[in-house]
Amino acid sequence: MKNNQKNKWILIVDDDTHHRAMLRANLQSIGYGVIEAPTGEAAIPATEKEKPDLVITDLKMPGIDGIETLKQIKTIDKKIPVLVLTAHGTIPTAVCAVRFGAYDFLEKPVNIDALAIAIEGALKYGGIALNNNFTKSKTASDEFPGVIRKSKAMNDILKLSKRVAPSEASVLITGESGTGKEVIADTIQKLSNRADKPFIRVNCAALHEQLLESELFGHERGAFTGASDKRKGRFELSDTGTLFLDEIGDMTLTTQAKILRVLQSGTFERLGGSETIKTDVRIIAATNHNLKELIKSGKFRNDLYFRLSVVPIHLPPLRERRVEIAAFAEYFLSVFSIKNRRSISSISPDAMQLLFRYDWPGNVRELENVMERAVIMSLGDIIVPDVLPDYFKIDKLSDYRKDTNEPLTLIETSERDLINDMLGACKGNRTQAASQLGMSRRSLYNKLKRYGIINE
Repeated sequence: MKNNQKNKWILIVDDDTHHRAMLRANLQSIGYGVIEAPTGEAAIPATEKEKPDLVITDLKMPGIDGIETLKQIKTIDKKIPVLVLTAHGTIPTAVCAVRFGAYDFLEKPVNIDALAIAIEGALKYGGIALNNNFTKSKTASDEFPGVIRKSKAMNDILKLSKRVAPSEASVLITGESGTGKEVIADTIQKLSNRADKPFIRVNCAALHEQLLESELFGHERGAFTGASDKRKGRFELSDTGTLFLDEIGDMTLTTQAKILRVLQSGTFERLGGSETIKTDVRIIAATNHNLKELIKSGKFRNDLYFRLSVVPIHLPPLRERRVEIAAFAEYFLSVFSIKNRRSISSISPDAMQLLFRYDWPGNVRELENVMERAVIMSLGDIIVPDVLPDYFKIDKLSDYRKDTNEPLTLIETSERDLINDMLGACKGNRTQAASQLGMSRRSLYNKLKRYGIINE
């Protein structure tokens, strides 16, 4: 059986026949033997019988998904390296795969050269996942994997998400760009009764009116120039599941009216068609706009707003939950160290101080980009200020401790500022501020005295 050039056999697990065929052809062309399984269920006996040298599994599959397939393969033989392919390349998904023993993850469509390099590395290291601190980290909750919840605001949002998830209510998630609205939408869907049903996403700001309507409702052949075939829309494809309408505030009034009809009657017609189609879809919408202001200016329908916002959830900007900055930074450090095959252990106090003091107009997404750049640019195993963008490099502070008249360290200054911000947010309530900061009331009191915030 093993007469191939490299004498290594790879099991491909993917429900997409064409994608499996593409991978098989490419892997065979560079000398690997290939075994195929169309589902996660079929992969388990195939692993036991064929004993592959490596497994490549898709993430999104009917039945057992890629994460569950990974876990079951590791129970058969933990030394078998597993690569996870995902078209939904989110940070939480990637980290979740690595936490359960995946050697690496790659985004689809797969770059064959990158895949070949990953395979060689996985075979060389014998299935041992790349070293990363996140496997030991407590920054992500087990109940809400990949969601940072250090602040009271995020804890309240997650409690609300968990409460609303099993219902059929429409949810409207608001907040500035980059605050994590899609992460909350994912969380609600995963906790819902439709978790095993289709979850379809549409970015309403990415398409002009006709293309957006075609994307949402589908079209018949000849409905418009270029419509050479009949095509199902996202409402039809997400039947019995959930439709996530991102940036809904950018939708035209005409399209808003059609969305409203679907929400009211559960029916629609494809563009160019007369057949009325029924759909059972739960809507989660998100926007970075103030919809009430858009309603006042006549750019958003009041009736649609109330249909969408049965349960409103607002995500505060990162600058209003600074207590989470360190957790996010460490989280992204782990992820990008894995992705770029770097062994970076930590962030220096000076660098962390700069991250704390920055206002993050781009929110979590900007912090993610900054940390990815820092990992790539770092020459050592610790992130230092020099690898941060130039606009972070401010003059050193000259603050002083009240009790010693010695300069505060950067970390102490950061802690003092964070305590001040939290006391302001809690309107001076020390018990509440201590709880949000993760310390006892006595510890908070001692720090208030130490930093000269109080004179009691």
